[in-house]
Formats: sequence, C-alpha cells, structure tokens
Amino acid sequence: MSFITPDLLYCLLIGAVSGVVAALCGVGGGIIMVPAFVLLLGLNQKTALATSLAAIILTSVAASVRNSTNNFVDWRVAIPTGIAAACVAWFASDLLKQLSSITLTRLFAVVVIVIGFGMLYGSFQPSKQATPTQEQTASTTKPQTEQPQTPDPRP
Repeated sequence: MSFITPDLLYCLLIGAVSGVVAALCGVGGGIIMVPAFVLLLGLNQKTALATSLAAIILTSVAASVRNSTNNFVDWRVAIPTGIAAACVAWFASDLLKQLSSITLTRLFAVVVIVIGFGMLYGSFQPSKQATPTQEQTASTTKPQTEQPQTPDPRP
C-alpha cells in the first residue's frame, strides 16, 4: 500500500504553487487553492473554500514569521486588519451554508476579475511606502527660483 497517491501529489503541487504566489504576491490561498481543489481534486466549491482557508493558516504563519524577520510587516496595520477580518469572517462563514456552489463560484470569479483589472490598470493607488514623501521630494529636488511676473501689456 502506497501512501503517495495522485491526490497527495496534487495537494503538494497546489501547496507549492500557492506558497510561491503567497510569498511573492501576498495571495495564494483563495486564488490558487480554490480553483485547483475544484478542478484537480474534484471538491465542491464550498468544501474548496473552507479547505483553502484551513490550509492558509500554515502558509500565513510561515510567510508572516519570515516577512516579520525581514522587517516587512507593519504590525500597526496587520493587527487591527486581522482582528476585523477574523471577526467578520466568523459571522460571514455562516453565509456559506446559505449560498449555492454556483453563486459562490460566480462571486469568486467576479471578485478575482475586478481586483485583477483594478491592479492591472492602476485604479488602485500605490502604497504609501512607494510614494516619496514631501520631505523626500523637497530634499532631492533643486529649489526653483521664482520668475518675476511681468504685467500683462494688454489693456
């Protein structure tokens, strides 16, 4: 009896791909795992969503510890955002029972498409860290001398 089954290999592949995507893009659980669980493992949409959330726990902890040691985590943002997300997710998870799999699949697809287009076409603003502050801009640019304004000769 072999412990290595095709499903186990698919799980390892899905985990590896989502780990890379999570580490480089900050996403991976839902965007990679849910469709892969449905298409490769034959899970229904509700089970795929719930399973990906459970799998994300390990991914999130591992990436967060590493990113924190690299000083990339802004805990002033992460903690209140995480608390709010966890509280809302607790109650919103009950909606999973009420919505059909086809509705969840369509909702998932729309959210991914809208966010993807928004990021691709720049409707989302760059992060504060990517934008130079006024002090940085002022210190790196040469002061411009004001040109004297001449009165308009027209009456």
